Amino acid sequence: MTTLEIVRAARGAKNALMLASAQQKNQALLAMADALEDQCAAILKANEADLENARGTVPDVMLDRLRLSEERVAGMARGIREAAALPDPVGRTLSEETRPNGLVLQKVTVPMGVIAIIYESRPNVTSDAAALALKSGSACVLRGGKEAFRSNNAIVEALRAGLRSVGLPAELVSLVQDTSRASATELMKASGLVDLLIPRGGAGLIRACVENATVPCIQTGTGICHIYVDKAADLDMALNIVENAKTSRPSVCNAAEVCLVHKDIAPAFLPRLRQRLVDERQAKGLEPVELRLDETAAALIPGTPAGEADFDTEFLAYTLAVAVVEDVQAAIRHIEAHSTGHSESIVTGDAAAAAAFTAGVDSAAVYVNASTRFTDGGEFGLGCEMGISTQKLHARGPMGLAELVSYKYIIRGNGQIR
Repeated sequence: MTTLEIVRAARGAKNALMLASAQQKNQALLAMADALEDQCAAILKANEADLENARGTVPDVMLDRLRLSEERVAGMARGIREAAALPDPVGRTLSEETRPNGLVLQKVTVPMGVIAIIYESRPNVTSDAAALALKSGSACVLRGGKEAFRSNNAIVEALRAGLRSVGLPAELVSLVQDTSRASATELMKASGLVDLLIPRGGAGLIRACVENATVPCIQTGTGICHIYVDKAADLDMALNIVENAKTSRPSVCNAAEVCLVHKDIAPAFLPRLRQRLVDERQAKGLEPVELRLDETAAALIPGTPAGEADFDTEFLAYTLAVAVVEDVQAAIRHIEAHSTGHSESIVTGDAAAAAAFTAGVDSAAVYVNASTRFTDGGEFGLGCEMGISTQKLHARGPMGLAELVSYKYIIRGNGQIR
């Protein structure tokens, strides 16, 4: 089937889901989770073929995004079951008002209809997106990258088997078979067929969607995340937070890419930062972090001189740009100039500095004394997520079920005319 034929089939199937009860949707989700586990061997076989094809062409950290295991497949199934356990987001009354003329106005949540997701590399997105779309009453059309096509296809086949087992149309979860740029463009321009487009990937994909989409589009994903170490920071805490934010999983969008350090503590902190991220990791046989240093930082520790683009780059690798700043206001200005609006953190024991930072930084998630790696639907108690929205309209931050529904007004009268 062509891309548009797949979208039309999804649109034809969505009414069956919109009429389904919360219990029926949950039964479908549980069946999808069971099918994932039942077909784990086939999924891992497909994933190994994707990995073999990708080896030698992408960095190891990107291979980690692609790699599945029994534990990760079990985690995908667990995420679907967690979605089933969440309250149904459809049909909630957001507000109700009786007008002076007797009309009763209700504002009620409704499904989007057909949600299309364009994403790269990470096959777990396939099950997360399908589960969230189905729970929120929408059909989903998935367009993954060519590097993960076999994995995604095997996952979708399992999910569709689960849908069929409870009598729902398999077309509620569909995978676009064409992984060329043309199929992505078709989804971007499928006005009247796609109700919401969510791109999950690098800056190039997000920019292409924003510039070319004629369907409603939510910007997600790109994360140039900052950690500012204030002069009142506990340095041991700061080292732990920076290490976690940079090295626990550098290939994800909530990993830190920039560390800003107050000038008063830079002479004490930066040598310890280098020791933690470079020397100690080398001694343990781990990949060291390459520090890209501004002029002031480079005068204090060895490292790579920062280039013009280094503070505007989502490295997704063991690379960290480091700059020394005058104070918290300078840190806020730096973040305003270079951030993608994803996640930023301040490490400080000064309540006034923390208040200035949280008020002045305009990102989806702003932390005080914690790693940026918590920007995640599961960590926020939302279940699996559709992505991290870095815009302000409709949704911002981790997108869970509440962000995947719209609303309409239902007005009841007894003969009123205007």
